[in-house]
Amino acid sequence: MIGTSLVLAKAVEKAGFDLVIAGMASTDGTMGVVPALLAERLGVPQVTLLSEVSVEGGTVKGRRDGDTASEQLEASLPAVVSVTDQSGEARYPSFKGIMAAKKKPVESWDLEDLEIDADEVGLAGAWTAVDSAAERPARTAGTVVKDEGEGGKQLAEFLAGQKFV
Repeated sequence: MIGTSLVLAKAVEKAGFDLVIAGMASTDGTMGVVPALLAERLGVPQVTLLSEVSVEGGTVKGRRDGDTASEQLEASLPAVVSVTDQSGEARYPSFKGIMAAKKKPVESWDLEDLEIDADEVGLAGAWTAVDSAAERPARTAGTVVKDEGEGGKQLAEFLAGQKFV
């Protein structure tokens, strides 16, 4: 997340922007923190988890739906916005649009182009590390308690013996 936000911020700065629109969750553990980290790195306001978005003049406005109420939010541009899956229907390009897009140049930037040191991203730039890991032991056969009149008592004794009760 930290490295991802750094790379995105540098790329967005290089490309120039007024409004960055992000989804509500991704492979950041579905925490939805990348848009917030990106806004912080860019030094711009963020408006998150919007289900409705509009841009009027130099302002982005939107609605955030909560469990008990909806909020109307706004921020001045430039800004970062994250949207929920309720924000609208997907629009699919026409065949003509697809063919026109194929002719457009695609620019690729590497870390050097973005002026990022390799030690700032990837494993070298991670803020956390796994010290060790062990394989989970194989499951053992469980204990079967047959109810032949004393099943409840046997079950209670088993649970007490395992210190579950």
